[in-house]
Amino acid sequence: MKTLKDILYILSLPLIITMIMTVKGFADDHRLADIKADKSDKSFAVVELFTSEGCWSCPPADELIAKLQKDNQNKKLFIMAFHVDYWDHQGWKDRFSKAEFTERQRQYASWMKLHTLYTPQLVINGKTEMVGSETSKVLSGIQSAIQENHPENLAIKIDRNEGRHVQVSYSSSSSSRHSTILMVLVQKQASSQVTAGENAGKSLSHVQIVRQLQRRILKAKDSFSFNLPDADKDYEIIVFEQNQQSGEIIDATSISL
Repeated sequence: MKTLKDILYILSLPLIITMIMTVKGFADDHRLADIKADKSDKSFAVVELFTSEGCWSCPPADELIAKLQKDNQNKKLFIMAFHVDYWDHQGWKDRFSKAEFTERQRQYASWMKLHTLYTPQLVINGKTEMVGSETSKVLSGIQSAIQENHPENLAIKIDRNEGRHVQVSYSSSSSSRHSTILMVLVQKQASSQVTAGENAGKSLSHVQIVRQLQRRILKAKDSFSFNLPDADKDYEIIVFEQNQQSGEIIDATSISL
């Protein structure tokens, strides 16, 4: 038989849980502010989210990277949302999904010796992975990454930007023998009205959507060309050097179009 004390405790549980979550939210906000305030010249965090409009658990991860993107004044975070295609058979085709993005996630599974693919998955600097909606773990991972010093090998510039055609070149002083250079065309914002699948009836907002991905063996100098999907959208080019034996990202930079 429950005592009055037991009953009062049970009744107070929702309030206690709410207070804990509120305090946790404040703590996460402060940690996010600390990340933004970091002024180290030779640190960065490349944040890759593997997501899908067809996955019911992905919207919170999309919201988290939107918070990361907002007011990213120090430009130390390079955020990319790769929309994978293995959810497309569940009733809703994600218009941003591509098989090559799934292949990139599969490569990370190989590097990290994971047994399965899942969404939302977030990878930081090619070295650590976690569930993309677990705010505390994501912020801890970014904070750890952004405290590391890295060589500044990369420089990029726009050679030509005419209508929907863009040509971007880079130079690198890296001496790595096992690196590739990756250039990513990122659309800054978009939204979708989902009418089927696990997120049916929801309006989903996206940031940092990867639209095109190109990779080559690293050279001292090279250039890439992109055709913009829509000329009237805001885009960014993120370029980074990645070790093809371990997956570690060695250097990164970006330029807005």
